[in-house]
Amino acid sequence: MDFLDRLLNEADKALRTVEAKPRARQQRPDADDDGELDADASQLSARLMRVNHSGEIAAQALYRGQALVARDAALRRELLQAADDEHDHLAWCQDRAEELGGRTSVLAPLWYAGSFAIGVTAGLAGDRYSLGFLDETEQQVAEHLDGHLQRLPQADATSRHILTRMRADELQHAHRARELGGKTLPTPVKKGMRLLSKVMTTVSFRL
Repeated sequence: MDFLDRLLNEADKALRTVEAKPRARQQRPDADDDGELDADASQLSARLMRVNHSGEIAAQALYRGQALVARDAALRRELLQAADDEHDHLAWCQDRAEELGGRTSVLAPLWYAGSFAIGVTAGLAGDRYSLGFLDETEQQVAEHLDGHLQRLPQADATSRHILTRMRADELQHAHRARELGGKTLPTPVKKGMRLLSKVMTTVSFRL
C-alpha cells in the first residue's frame, strides 16, 4: 500500500480499536483458583484492569504511529506485530474489567489519538530511535505492571495471571527492540514518557 492507503487503514484501525469490542487471537491466561472478591476488591481490580486497558489502547496507537512512518519495511513489520500482540492484551483487559463489573475508560479516543501522534513523532526521529522508544516504552510498562501485581487483591488470581503474561510479552518486545539495534533515549525523553504515563494512568483509574 502507498502512504495514503496506509493512512486510511490507520483511521479505520483507530475506530475499530476504540469503538468495537476487541477479540483476542490467543486464549486468555485465566486461573482456576479465584477466591471470593468483595465489592471493594472487585472495584479495585476492575479499575486496575481499566488502567491497563487504557495502556494497551495507547501502546497500539504508539506502535502503529511509528509503523506508519518507519523507513525500513522489516521494522514496520516488527512494530505491527507488537501492536497485534497488544490487541490480545486489550481484549483480555476489557473482558476482565467487565467481568468484575467495571468498564473501559471514557477517554479511550483521547488516549489513542495522543499516543498515535507521539508514535509518529518517535518514528520520524529515525528507525534506531524508534526501536529505542519501543524498548523504553515496554520497560516502563513492565514496571507499571509490577506495581499493579502488588496492588491486586490476593483473591483475584485471574487478573494476576493476565498481568503476568502481559508483563512477559512486554519484556520480550523490549528485548527484541534492543536486538534490532534500538538506540537508548536521552534521559529527559524517558522522564517525559514517565510523566505522560502517570497522567494517563491516574486519570484512567477514575475515568
